[in-house]
Amino acid sequence: MALPDMAPPAAPYRECRLTYTDGSSRTVYVTEIEVPFPEGRLIVSRTDLNGIITHANDAFVEMSGWSREELIGAPHHILRHPDMPKVAFKGLWDDLKAGKKWHGYVKNLRKDGSFYWVYATAVPNIRNGVVVGYTSVRRKPSRTRIAELEPLYRQWLAEEKAAS
Repeated sequence: MALPDMAPPAAPYRECRLTYTDGSSRTVYVTEIEVPFPEGRLIVSRTDLNGIITHANDAFVEMSGWSREELIGAPHHILRHPDMPKVAFKGLWDDLKAGKKWHGYVKNLRKDGSFYWVYATAVPNIRNGVVVGYTSVRRKPSRTRIAELEPLYRQWLAEEKAAS
């Protein structure tokens, strides 16, 4: 499935071309506007084994800026912010494919080009002993931990760019 297009935002932005692990790519427009994580809310989504969104709760729809109809059937990487290094997601997929729970901090891209940080927990959905998909629950992140991780994420991103 082709990802829905983003429209260039009204706010100043930078244009980035993202290429995903499935080989698809798209142009995204990124602002420096952060949308705060909503107090007292949890963002919940489910995907199939290939990372295609099968469920999005109201908080996920609201924070992503995409409609539920645009999200359902789209790859979860629709939220991939270009400031997030690929290696940050390697542990997620390694753990999930091993049947383990994963925790981490993620900077997500909204449809309007702004962003929001989350502390995510992802778990495999197991039915009759078989992994049939994944659930991710995102909570309000620690600002202290984000400040610690941002330089590391920038370093990993620079290393990825240097290696390509």
